[in-house]
Amino acid sequence: MGYSIDINTANFATEVLEKSYNTLIIADFYATWCGPCQLLKPSLEKLVKEYNFVLAKIDIDQNPELANQFDVEGVPDVRVFDQGEISPGFVGALSESQLREFLGKLNLKSYLDLALEKIKELIVNQNYQEAKLIFDELFQKYPNDNRLVIEAARFLIKIKQIEAAEKLLQTIPDNNKEYYPKAQAIKTLIEFKNSSEFIENELDKNFNLASELSLSDNMEEALQLFLNIVQQNRKYRNDAARKAMIAIFNLIGMEHPLTKKYQRDLMMSLY
Repeated sequence: MGYSIDINTANFATEVLEKSYNTLIIADFYATWCGPCQLLKPSLEKLVKEYNFVLAKIDIDQNPELANQFDVEGVPDVRVFDQGEISPGFVGALSESQLREFLGKLNLKSYLDLALEKIKELIVNQNYQEAKLIFDELFQKYPNDNRLVIEAARFLIKIKQIEAAEKLLQTIPDNNKEYYPKAQAIKTLIEFKNSSEFIENELDKNFNLASELSLSDNMEEALQLFLNIVQQNRKYRNDAARKAMIAIFNLIGMEHPLTKKYQRDLMMSLY
C-alpha cells in the first residue's frame, strides 16, 4: 500500500527524486481549475491505497517552477520517477481500468489484483469455499469497489447463486460509466440463459450452450456460437444472438482481443 503527498519546490528533491530510488513515484501535475484533473484525482487516490507507489501531487499554479522544469503544457500530466529518472506517463484523464492497465505496465500489482488472481486459481480447482472466504475478506477491505462487485457476481453465477448475483449487481449505480454497462451485460446474459430452458431445434441448443458458456467465462466459444446463430438466422429470438455478443463485448471490454475480432466478424456477417 502506498500513500499520496503534496509536492512543492521545497520538498521535491527529497520526496520525489531521492525516494524514487526506493519506490516508484507517480507524479500528478494538476490544476484546481482543470475538470479532467478533478476526474482523475479520486481514481489515483483510490489506487494508491491498493498499490505500492507514492502519488506525488503537484499543483502547477502553486509550483510553476516545477511545471516549467518538466515542460508541463497540459494537465493532468502524469509522469513516472524511478531511480532518479523521469519518464512519460500520460496526459488527460483515464478511467479506473485504464489506470490499472497503466500501473500493470509499470509492473505494479495491487493486493486486490493478487487476491483476485488467487480466487481464479481456486475456482479452476473448484475450491469454491476458500474462494468465497477471500471474497468476504475483500469486501471488508474494499466495500465500495465495483470491480470486486463484478467479479463476485460472476463467481456467484458460477456456483449457481443467480439471485444473489443479481442483487449484488443492483448495487452498481447507473451513473457509473465504467462498471454499470458490465453489470447490465451480465444481467442480459442471465436473462438469455433463463429464457433458454426449452430446446426445440439446433439453434435453441446452440443458443442455450452459448449462454451457459458466457456465464462460465468461456467467452471465445460463446462468441463463436452466437456468431454462428447470427449467420444462420439474424432474426432468431428477436436478434438475441447479436444482443448477447454485444453484452459480452461490454463485459470483457472494447479493447479485449476477442471483442476486436468478433466485432469485425459480426459486422461482416450483418453487412
